[in-house]
Amino acid sequence: MKLHVRHVTDYRYSEPLRYALQTLWLTPQSGPAQTVNFWSVGAPEKLYTQQDAFGNTIQSYTFVGKESDNVRWSLVNAAGDVETLGVAEFTDAESLPHPYFFLRATHLAEPHWQLAEFGRRFIPQSIDGTADLQALLALSQGVASAVSYKKNSTSVTTTALEAFTLGAGVCQDQAHVMVAICRSLGYPARYVSGYFYAANEPDLASHAWCDVCLDVATRRWVSIDVTHSCLIDERHVRLAMGTDYNACPPIKGVRQGGGEESMTVDITIVPV
Repeated sequence: MKLHVRHVTDYRYSEPLRYALQTLWLTPQSGPAQTVNFWSVGAPEKLYTQQDAFGNTIQSYTFVGKESDNVRWSLVNAAGDVETLGVAEFTDAESLPHPYFFLRATHLAEPHWQLAEFGRRFIPQSIDGTADLQALLALSQGVASAVSYKKNSTSVTTTALEAFTLGAGVCQDQAHVMVAICRSLGYPARYVSGYFYAANEPDLASHAWCDVCLDVATRRWVSIDVTHSCLIDERHVRLAMGTDYNACPPIKGVRQGGGEESMTVDITIVPV
């Protein structure tokens, strides 16, 4: 499927902005599941591009205001055409961190005995570095049932255990719970940010899912969409991956001045 994606982030400030440093995880890459035909990113200042430790393409820019400036608005936009291939299983490049790196605890997806206890209903403790795909899919269905999708029930700082205890969350939380359960049972897992095309689900245009390692020895992974309890398919555009949301948010930064900030995000996805 060929998709055109447009992602606009609009910042408004109650006072003049004096300084801002922003890093953007807004550039998808071609890979087993997709081919990026065209992509561009725009920002208020010149963008500098590099790769992070997880192989994601990131850009950063710095804004320095003058005393005479009255900047109270900034815009970051990304857009392009991606051909999705619907490939859910793939092998990591040797340059990426070893799968066992993704067993490490992170703030938003930390292993916990309660999560491990829940996970054992669907999949046993890992013993040889391999995972059964059908058991992982059953686990994702269990997570989707235990953490119901509910808009505005959590925030970007909600941890996996908090969402699991609450029994509700958004796609980010469902992915974090799945990742934390897998880590609790010895299966390397990581968080994936991306886009999801569905004409009747515009709220899921900005989406999140997870990768779980199927075979540590061969670096074989599978991408699972917990929200829809399925493998990723042609509706998914992969953007970035990391240990949890904090490692690959769409935009992260610091600022001085500006007073109160309001932010609106508009994402549209249409077939080409």
